[in-house]
Amino acid sequence: MRAVTPLGLRPIELGISVAVVTLDQISKALVRSRLELYESVTVVPNLFDLTRVHNYGAAFGMLNAVDLPFKSAILAVIAVAALVALGWYAANLPQSERLSRLGLSFILGGAAGNLIDRIAAGFVLDFVDVYWRGWHFWAFNVADAAITVGVALVILRLLGAGQHRVPRTV
Repeated sequence: MRAVTPLGLRPIELGISVAVVTLDQISKALVRSRLELYESVTVVPNLFDLTRVHNYGAAFGMLNAVDLPFKSAILAVIAVAALVALGWYAANLPQSERLSRLGLSFILGGAAGNLIDRIAAGFVLDFVDVYWRGWHFWAFNVADAAITVGVALVILRLLGAGQHRVPRTV
């Protein structure tokens, strides 16, 4: 029998979540200490900059320009509810669902990293600016990247990756 944490995560899964939060918060602290709001540093010309932006909305800047009373608090409550739901799902997902559990580890870490920002500052700090000519992808951060990787792993599992097929006997 393998050890599990109170969330139902194996120690390695919890370690991944904690590592994501740690890397996310360290990278954001470095950006806060070196870049002013909207300041950019080119990393790869015509492809990738570090640009400090504050996301007061939800994913992909949705609701960023919407002025709602208590918007930060509402988005924080929604994020907490999502984390609780993900934690419940992880606790109830069979241990044999390794790929989904790995994906959830990344998603939980990313969601927690962004929630820390939202509670501490009222916004999420984004800084990875990927672009080509006049087209810019939404700015993102380590937590967002981890969530994306986690969702991709869960989708791969839903599509059958990681499944052991039993050979047919004729």
